[in-house]
Amino acid sequence: MIRMLLTHGLLFFVPFIAYAVWVMVVRKAKSDKRFRDGPMLWLSIFGIALVIASLVLLAEVSRAPLGSQYRPAQVIDGEFVPGGYETPKQ
Repeated sequence: MIRMLLTHGLLFFVPFIAYAVWVMVVRKAKSDKRFRDGPMLWLSIFGIALVIASLVLLAEVSRAPLGSQYRPAQVIDGEFVPGGYETPKQ
């Protein structure tokens, strides 16, 4: 859960980091005045859009196959067997 929160938090801050690097490299800014006067609203909107896009992609990619059942992780004869989705036998 923490990994997911950190990942989406990093995705939110990617536009801000990219803008800061752009200000430092391209404009060779001597002060942070340009960063404070920058397009913070647009950076925030783009960051939120990245987070939403990553959540939608996560929901689409991690979907279980149709008709499958989840088998939880087990320890069988002292050996760990990871959980997963399997198609029921007919």
